[in-house]
Amino acid sequence: MPILRPLCALLMLSAIPASRAQETDADPGCSSTLIFASDTQEPMRIEELLLRSDQNTLAMHALFADMLAHSPTELFLLGDVVNLGYKAKRWAFIDTALALARERRFHVHAILGNHELMVRAAKGERNFQDRFPGHVRTGYTIQKDSIAVVLLNSNFSKLSKADMALQNDWYAHTLALLDTAPDVRTIIVCCHHSPYSQSKLVGSSTGVQEHFVAPFLKARKTSLFISGHAHLFQHFRMADKHFFVIGGGGGLHHPLSTAPTEHVCLEPDYNPLFHYLTVELCGSALKVVSHRLKDDHSGFDEGCDYLIDVPAVAKVP
Repeated sequence: MPILRPLCALLMLSAIPASRAQETDADPGCSSTLIFASDTQEPMRIEELLLRSDQNTLAMHALFADMLAHSPTELFLLGDVVNLGYKAKRWAFIDTALALARERRFHVHAILGNHELMVRAAKGERNFQDRFPGHVRTGYTIQKDSIAVVLLNSNFSKLSKADMALQNDWYAHTLALLDTAPDVRTIIVCCHHSPYSQSKLVGSSTGVQEHFVAPFLKARKTSLFISGHAHLFQHFRMADKHFFVIGGGGGLHHPLSTAPTEHVCLEPDYNPLFHYLTVELCGSALKVVSHRLKDDHSGFDEGCDYLIDVPAVAKVP
């Protein structure tokens, strides 16, 4: 009965009332809402032998339904959109969700995770690129209102030395351009692997720290670094800039490491199983909200929320 799951998903997504979208309009004094989610893949059977499941597939379907209940906006999927990218049938629900998102005038952007490239990397990347034709494997930028989102490829083992050099050069050049662009107030940087996390399974990515975090911290307008891979919600702060781990899109929840760490999570007691992030620019601050699935799976509510000051940048003459 392979058709049952996408059909059920379609019914769930299509049930979103149009009036709900009007109710969730952003404050008139704020920018358009940006939505970020990561690790929306269904659990693999081998993972379910090691980690506890909790209706993960249904939770992921509910997460997409809740995201698409917002007014039309920019939706960013930060990798591991599916669990095996080379298998066409693994894209069935995502294809349903993407079709509805675009029908409702969402613009959907994505970056590669490690699951898209598992087993047969070239075929997995082709399947991914077919769904997200605007994707550039060595980095690209999306600007909405005065927020620039820089999307990077952190699958370093799948990139050639030439591709890594190309991406590093492009990243440095792009941050420099955005820092001086008069129509850009702030910059958000995203990749799949988290530079810092307390996941017992995947930990922190030293490659992301080396290639992406150092330029992020040096740039003038950067405010947020958003990533996934670790199936957790975590929030860190360095040099008045904020790092969010949002790997709660549908994958199995990761246990926390108890080992001492240099970077301390700012909300250790907030760790929802399933969640996504919304971001708006309101005046001189970013309004960041973590939306979480309730424990009884009855719907989403707002968990933690933040007002993060946008860096004050002098106008370039």
